[in-house]
Amino acid sequence: MTDETPKKPGRMWRRWVLFGVPIGGAAAAFIAGIVFWGGFNTAMEATNTLDFCISCHEMRENVFKEYEHTIHHENRSGVQATCSDCHVPDPWVHKMVRKVQASKELYGKLVGTIDTREKFEEERLRLATNVWTAMKKTDSRECRNCHTIESMNPRFQKPRARQQHLTAMETGQTCIDCHKGIAHSDVRSRAPEELIEALETPNPAHIKEVPQSFLDGLAYIEKVEAEEAAAAAKAAQAAEAAVEARIAAAVDAALSESEPAPATEGPDGAIDWSAITPVTVGLFYPGQTPWEWVLNGKEHGGARAFTKGGDQCSVCHAKETAAMGAKMVSGEKAEPTPIPGKRGAVDVAIQAAHDADNLYLRLRWKDGGHAPVPFVDGGMMDPENPVKLAMMIVGSGVERANQAGCWASCHMDSRTMPNTPESLGDLDAALGGHGYVQKYIPNSRTDIEIRGRSRPAGGWDLLRDEGELKAFLESDTFMDFTRLDASGNARRGYLLERRHEDAGHPVDGSMVREGDTWTAVLVRPLAATAPGQIAIEPGKVYTVGFALHDDHAAARFHHVSLDLRLALDDASVELNAVAP
Repeated sequence: MTDETPKKPGRMWRRWVLFGVPIGGAAAAFIAGIVFWGGFNTAMEATNTLDFCISCHEMRENVFKEYEHTIHHENRSGVQATCSDCHVPDPWVHKMVRKVQASKELYGKLVGTIDTREKFEEERLRLATNVWTAMKKTDSRECRNCHTIESMNPRFQKPRARQQHLTAMETGQTCIDCHKGIAHSDVRSRAPEELIEALETPNPAHIKEVPQSFLDGLAYIEKVEAEEAAAAAKAAQAAEAAVEARIAAAVDAALSESEPAPATEGPDGAIDWSAITPVTVGLFYPGQTPWEWVLNGKEHGGARAFTKGGDQCSVCHAKETAAMGAKMVSGEKAEPTPIPGKRGAVDVAIQAAHDADNLYLRLRWKDGGHAPVPFVDGGMMDPENPVKLAMMIVGSGVERANQAGCWASCHMDSRTMPNTPESLGDLDAALGGHGYVQKYIPNSRTDIEIRGRSRPAGGWDLLRDEGELKAFLESDTFMDFTRLDASGNARRGYLLERRHEDAGHPVDGSMVREGDTWTAVLVRPLAATAPGQIAIEPGKVYTVGFALHDDHAAARFHHVSLDLRLALDDASVELNAVAP
């Protein structure tokens, strides 16, 4: 061994050094790392608490007050989602990125960007848009920390929610598309239409396979609801038969004590209504929600499903007519002039039958009493008519006929609507000579302004020429309507550029009130014998709608149905006209 040969470290040195690093130093560094990480993580978690978030008055006096009484703050289960649950990602890397981004808010605090309520309102849409955009990009990641759409069971959801969640999985929609304003004031209506369109367009990357558990739950609840509806219909039919029996007994008793009166037969002839199961249809108060409102995504959250997805109005709303009517009749939504005491919905039992020549419809509903109209002298809009009933059969050529039913005939510039014109000028005669705009179908105008940008929403004065209107009559592009008043006077005509009640179409009907129940019967030929009439033929399905002006109502202050299907001897539709 030469002098140049390095000496081996002693045993004691090797005992305290590992890979060239003193063990003591490594242990100290390890402990320091734990302490640092623990302190760093504790600090991070401290900035995620509700108390930290509302420690500045900008948050405490604005968004916190809005959040304080929402379902995410207080609920029956006691599970609370605080600020960080919705606004701070859970994955560590994304969380750090968000914390760095949030550091910019310190500058805003220093310069007072939103230190007053007025400043906050000015910036609110920008701030909300930032959150909406981030959630859209991540498929609402923070929402899905608690809510996974694949784990939802439609058995416990309302009908509209079931449909929307199914559509979301199939098309690539995400939570924030529909749930803006869930914890704070909703400013969606203040956003430009282009922004809403971009933010709410489904993203194919977010499409999810519909779990079998969801489909099983959907099938189960639909079966249960169908059985409940059948049981309710059977009970209603039994009650109807009992009422008819009592009436017959009372008539027989009266006749036995007096001279018999000449036998009379109603317009429904020999139809045995007790043998036909009634269908209960919910008519609701629509407020100011005309065609333009339906198509406007800023006003109507379901506009995309309607215009892009082709959904019928009834897909989302068929089982919530009472709730919708209550909201609008109270003035909570889309009604600037509520009538105190007016009911929001009316359940109408409808029976349908036919013979070789005619269609027979029988409708029954309870009278709702009188609610005086505060902005009309005498409290009655139509003193001479306590009740008016209308039915419209929608021609196949009418725009979105199978989706909306008769809704397409109500417009923002019709009588008593916000944009009704002060004068019709030279068009008054062409529009019926009444001095106001009647119902009309969209096809009858060259254009319909939906959003009120270039002109007021509607299209009353953009009338097509007579040749085009005549062609519509020949191509099933109109609505065949029947109207019946409390005296039993029936009129039938068609709806195109206006209401043509003077068309002279054959129709018969009757209406009586027995106690608190109204009964209306409509009879019209199956065949069409003139322009403006729709023939009811076997094997075809027709979209229909009903409107009820009760309590001396007029114009838009009525109750209406959603789109319904009518056919002859077809059990798959809501209104199945059966042969006696």
